[in-house]
Amino acid sequence: MAAASVDLSPLLQVLLAGALLAGAALLWLWLRNRHGSRQHWLRAATVLTLFLTFDLVLFGAFTRLSDSGLGCPDWPGCYGSASPVGAKAEISAAQDAMPGGPVTHGKAWVEMVHRYMATGVGALILILTVASWRMRRRAAPDVPTPNPWWPTLTLVWVCIQGAFGALTVTMKLFPAIVTMHLLGGMLLLVLLTAQAASQTRTLDTQAGPMEPTDGFTRGCLTLAAVLLAIQITLGGWVSTNYAVLACTDFPTCQGSWWPDMAFAQGFQIWRELGMTADGAHVSFAALTAIHYVHRLMAYVVLLVLAVLAWRLDHFTRMRPVARTIGALAALQLATGLSNVVLDWPLIAALLHTGGAAALVITLTWAYGSSRAEAVLLRGGEPAPSRRPTVAMANDAAHSAPMTR
Repeated sequence: MAAASVDLSPLLQVLLAGALLAGAALLWLWLRNRHGSRQHWLRAATVLTLFLTFDLVLFGAFTRLSDSGLGCPDWPGCYGSASPVGAKAEISAAQDAMPGGPVTHGKAWVEMVHRYMATGVGALILILTVASWRMRRRAAPDVPTPNPWWPTLTLVWVCIQGAFGALTVTMKLFPAIVTMHLLGGMLLLVLLTAQAASQTRTLDTQAGPMEPTDGFTRGCLTLAAVLLAIQITLGGWVSTNYAVLACTDFPTCQGSWWPDMAFAQGFQIWRELGMTADGAHVSFAALTAIHYVHRLMAYVVLLVLAVLAWRLDHFTRMRPVARTIGALAALQLATGLSNVVLDWPLIAALLHTGGAAALVITLTWAYGSSRAEAVLLRGGEPAPSRRPTVAMANDAAHSAPMTR
């Protein structure tokens, strides 16, 4: 297999493919929202971009799990072409030389479709940024508009995420880079969800008074978000080091509650795939440590999510969020067990990544809603510490001074 490299000759063609995908999405969006206001269109475009970014994270997981990450060993194209069609001869030669290797026609298509999707999402985020700034400039002084700096930050981050995508290929699936690429995708979901939630609150002028959450619930929400970020990092480290099958039994690992583990070697961050920093092969005890730490952390995260769902269920407007968190936590438990006891099936692994991404979106939306409720009550009645009734919520809303 040829060494991974950067060849910018097909860059314009790859960008064109992404632009065509973004254009098709915007055409569909326009047909559905052509009679709405600019702010309604912007919210719809943000939600669509969020949905496609979620799909991109899932397809990125499929690319990794199907061993297609090096299906095209250069970047941004494939053997200097914009698609595997133009690289047919090179791919065939690599496949004939190593039939079970990382380069096949199928894997090349998976890798390039992932790049086209990523370029399309980047184009949509660019459009969101331009539209937000134009809306801010044209709006009347007393009309609230979305903060354009948020899509601008998202645009900057998606460019950084593209650089991580390039490094994933050129550094040959370097575990730290692949894990950061996964985390970058999750951060994109956070940024887009925060924008969609803010735009929804701005437009939802017909909604009734918000029901405030208390400080303990918001603390649980913050703790859950931090722990989830740590757990996703650990999960990415498990996946990128192929440590899922280091433990194939449950609840024990290798028949023991505390198997032989090499923590220092397993969590040596800057090293090549399958190797230690000094060039030795990573031991099985190191892979066991990577897997088992992720499993132990899962118990903590599931417990905190259960407490958070219980607390959010005390507040009428948060009950759908509470039930979603409970369902996603159950999905993560089921798919995590399936990965262990069913020999890492592809569908379970994809659902496990999708569940984590959905939890990121749900917690971000809940956090934004809880902050909005706190702002609503600022200067008015304090948030109740017990389960509030509808009458209590209405009293709080009427007694809190609201300015527009």
